[in-house]
Amino acid sequence: MARWWVFYADWQMECCGTPFSVGDEVSLPLLLVSCDDVLGGGWYEELSKLSGPVETVRDHDGDEDADGGAVATLRGDDGLTAALSGEPPDGPERWIRAVGMLTVERHGGRWPETTGTVRAIRVVRQEFAETDPGSRILEPVPQSRSLETADSSPKWFGEGRCGVLAELEVPDLRT
Repeated sequence: MARWWVFYADWQMECCGTPFSVGDEVSLPLLLVSCDDVLGGGWYEELSKLSGPVETVRDHDGDEDADGGAVATLRGDDGLTAALSGEPPDGPERWIRAVGMLTVERHGGRWPETTGTVRAIRVVRQEFAETDPGSRILEPVPQSRSLETADSSPKWFGEGRCGVLAELEVPDLRT
């Protein structure tokens, strides 16, 4: 069994998610992104190191009239499946190594999900500040993130909470 840290943003949960508790089995569409793209970075202990063959998966339901394309998806022997952000690597079934932050992505496409058991939940709090006075554009304040242990993920956040970090235990497909 492998364990992975997965960030589930508040707006993703509030829009289309179903809250879960420690011990629940969940299936999640995962996207591997640069850790710098998640709340200003600094997720060094939660980084995921993935390796495996990359395949191209259609990112819509197969409807001929639907807009959509394809996304590069990594399927590891260890049971994890994650879409890759950015440009897909050249060549079919190419083996790659990638490092980043696993996030839940319920918008912008449909691709295979990873199923596992939730082993830990941490509610993420992050302070934000305007980029310029009066700009109304907010960015994360460095060094202002905190994690609070919880038994369940909330459906609604607010009060400085901006998501959850869940530890997902995924069965190893090699055994």
